[in-house]
Amino acid sequence: MNYLLHLLIYFNIYAIVAMSLNLVTGYCGLLTLAHAGYFALGSYAYALASIKLGWGFIPATAMGVVVAMVLSLAVSLPAWRFRGDFFVMISLAVQALLFSLFYNWSNPNAAVGTWTNLTNGPFGIAGIPKPKLLIWQFQEIGSVALLSLVVAGLCALVCWLLLASPWGRLLKALRDDELAARGLGKNTRIAKVQVFAIASGMVAVAGALYAAYVGYIDPSAASLDESVLFICMVIVGGVGNFRGPLVGALMLLAIPEALRFLAIPDAIAANLRLMAYGVLLVVMMHFRPQGLAGDYRIE
Repeated sequence: MNYLLHLLIYFNIYAIVAMSLNLVTGYCGLLTLAHAGYFALGSYAYALASIKLGWGFIPATAMGVVVAMVLSLAVSLPAWRFRGDFFVMISLAVQALLFSLFYNWSNPNAAVGTWTNLTNGPFGIAGIPKPKLLIWQFQEIGSVALLSLVVAGLCALVCWLLLASPWGRLLKALRDDELAARGLGKNTRIAKVQVFAIASGMVAVAGALYAAYVGYIDPSAASLDESVLFICMVIVGGVGNFRGPLVGALMLLAIPEALRFLAIPDAIAANLRLMAYGVLLVVMMHFRPQGLAGDYRIE
């Protein structure tokens, strides 16, 4: 039972990540490689706020959301002028900068969480407390699973409300023909800043939930491999629709879990997982480029 609850928690985390990335890639039409960096921002902010300040789940998560939304300007402002390959390279640069920040902001002679050793470098931050919400303590895996389900449900509701609004239709217009949207008097620059801020804040929530459950965070959470994994979830599930990210998150969570039952050594299983992701992407792009549950194709 605990195994199933563990999978449920990870599915909820990945679902939030995929839904947030789908706002940018599927509805705004901008492919970004910096999403894992903002995921890690939420994790580190939650870890430091809960350990050093003693904050509960909501204020610590809110801190991560605010930090991620502010730093999302590093990606959204270049999006005013660049699209396609140029924007992908800019987002890759932001991803590399964030990873370098997490990896190198350390000092072995200083305490973890201080200004000179904020992230503890490659050793990461351990001992992150379990979520605490007012008088409720989420210590057991069942209670954490319930919390993750509620948080994922709220994020899904927010996405649905946003995409069903006129603002959501504006994002689709940006994706299909930005020049036409600007010709109709729409402020596309503000819309890009808004969608990146919302997506970055939402993925920071997933990062905080991850840190609260695992109890440990290190720079690998901000690696390029993680960003590629997040993109795979959206592409495999289907970009530009509401159900696609959920299907993609479920599929890419199921692949490594299926490998566990084959009794393959961990060192080989990690490589097989990456190979399976690559083969799945090639097959999807050839036979169903709109994704398993998708109805829109990025050109």
